[in-house]
Amino acid sequence: MRTAPINPPLACTEERTVLDCQTEISQGRRFAFGLNWQKFGRLIDEERVRGAQTSLENALGTSDLTGRTFLDVGCGSGLFSLAALRLGARVRSFDFDPDSVATTRKLRDDFAPGSAWDIECASILDAGFVQGLGQFDIVYSWGVLHHTGALWKAMEAVCGLVARDGLLYVSIYNDQGGESRMWTSVKRRYNDSGPAVRRLLLAGSMLYLGRRYPLRVAAGLMGGGAGSTPWTEPCPRGMSRKHDLVDWVGGYPFEVASPERVFDFCREREFQLRHLKTCKGGIGCNEFIFARS
Repeated sequence: MRTAPINPPLACTEERTVLDCQTEISQGRRFAFGLNWQKFGRLIDEERVRGAQTSLENALGTSDLTGRTFLDVGCGSGLFSLAALRLGARVRSFDFDPDSVATTRKLRDDFAPGSAWDIECASILDAGFVQGLGQFDIVYSWGVLHHTGALWKAMEAVCGLVARDGLLYVSIYNDQGGESRMWTSVKRRYNDSGPAVRRLLLAGSMLYLGRRYPLRVAAGLMGGGAGSTPWTEPCPRGMSRKHDLVDWVGGYPFEVASPERVFDFCREREFQLRHLKTCKGGIGCNEFIFARS
C-alpha cells in the first residue's frame, strides 16, 4: 500500500477553483460539464454501478483493489470512484467543476456513507495542489485531460502522481485530423450560443454521427426524451447515450492525440503499456493503461 496522504493541506481553496470554473463557463470558454454530470447522476443506480465496476475490473485485470490507493482525476459523476471503492480501494477524487464535485459527494452520501473517500474541488493544472497529493497505486482519468485546455501539461502532472509499480489509466480523444478540427468549431459554437442554437447543434450532430452509427441514432430518436428507456438506458461503462452526446457536442476545451503520441510521451517517462483499446481510427477515446517501471 502506498503512503499517499489522504488529507494534505490544499494549495488552493475551493472558492478560487469554483470562481475560475464559473468564469470560464460564463465567458463561453468552457462547457458546463458538471451540469451534464448532475443530470446523469440522477440515473445512477446499482445496475450502472455494476457496469462501471465490471468495466474497471476488465481493464485492470483484477476484482480486488484492497489496500491500494486510487486517485480519480476529473471525477465527473463519481461513478468510477464508487466502482473503485467497491473493489476495495482507498479513494480520492477531485474535479475542476463544482457541480461535478457536488454530484460526486451526493453519490458518496447515497451509496457509500462514512467511507474512506475524499472528494475535492481542484484542478490538475494547479501545481501547488498536485504537489501536495503524493503518489497513488492507480491514477485514473477517463476522458478528462483533453478538456483541460493544456493536455500535455495535464499528462505531465498525472504521470508524476503515479507511484513506482503503479498504474496510469487514461483515455484521450483520438486525433482525426480535419474532422477533429471541425468538431472543435462545433464545440466552440455550442458554448458561445443560446439554448435554441445548442438544440440545433445537438440534433445536427446526432444526424451527422448517424452516418456511421445508425443504431445509436435510431435508439435516440426512438427514445424521444430524457426519461425514455432507449435514450438513457445503461451503455458500456454504465453511461447513457443522451449524456454522452451532450458531452461530446459541448465538450470544450477540446484537444486530441494519436495513440502513438500518447505512447511515446509515456514511454519517455518510464511507463510501459499494459492495456490499449482504440476507437479504430474513428470518433471517441483511445484507452490506455501504463505501468510505471
